[in-house]
Amino acid sequence: MFDLSKFSLKGKVAVVTGGGRGIGQAIAFGFAKSGAKVVVTSRKAQDLEATVTEIKTFGGEAFPLPAHLGKMDEIQKMVNTVMDRFGRIDILVNNAGASPAMGSVLESDERLWDTIMNLNLKGVYFVSQAVARIMKKQGGGKIINIASIDGFNPEPGVSVYSVSKAGVRMITRAFASELAPMNIQVNTIAPGPISTKMMNSHWAHLAPEEAEKAKAALEKMLPTGRIGQPDEIVGAALYLASEASNYTTGTEIVIDGGILLQGLK
Repeated sequence: MFDLSKFSLKGKVAVVTGGGRGIGQAIAFGFAKSGAKVVVTSRKAQDLEATVTEIKTFGGEAFPLPAHLGKMDEIQKMVNTVMDRFGRIDILVNNAGASPAMGSVLESDERLWDTIMNLNLKGVYFVSQAVARIMKKQGGGKIINIASIDGFNPEPGVSVYSVSKAGVRMITRAFASELAPMNIQVNTIAPGPISTKMMNSHWAHLAPEEAEKAKAALEKMLPTGRIGQPDEIVGAALYLASEASNYTTGTEIVIDGGILLQGLK
């Protein structure tokens, strides 16, 4: 008979990148409520402090750790700090990502490419590498990469971001294949339209009335008829972080309100 305690994260140490807001923050809250000690990291210390304060109000344990994960020295510094404080890392959520500007494939420049790839791909790969080395010594662990449905079907105006998220999907497969014998499970969550600051930036440049029209048009495309909320990603993350998913690796959980179905018609 299945034991529901397998979903518990009690006593586990989890690192959530981009944990100061949006999906990362929601996952950090969920992990803390499930008993994990949560390290939240991003470049903005103020966001991290707010997340940690909220976690502590409901009795959770959390630690803020500012870092720029597009830089190799800061990646290793971050991992070293977590190990010095907690002595282990059981769960890694690679959520930090950027899409700082929109532009067609004819307009995107090298600076935009480098900015996005450094965080969305280089950061995910090398944070995973550094943490996986620790997990190997520990005898196992969980790595969860947050991709996007844009990594399946590119969205006009965000080609570089779409390419990076397709790369995240392949990072998952590559790491899952090599790390499976070490009892390290690596999986992807691919969100669709979720109400976050990044999502809202798609129409931030529009006048209020036009922005509402753009949002309404997107919602009309969704079979569910609405944009999702960050909390709706947490259940999948809890499953992939827990012992309940010990036989799950190299897979993708798409949480998109059914929008990818439109591409199948």
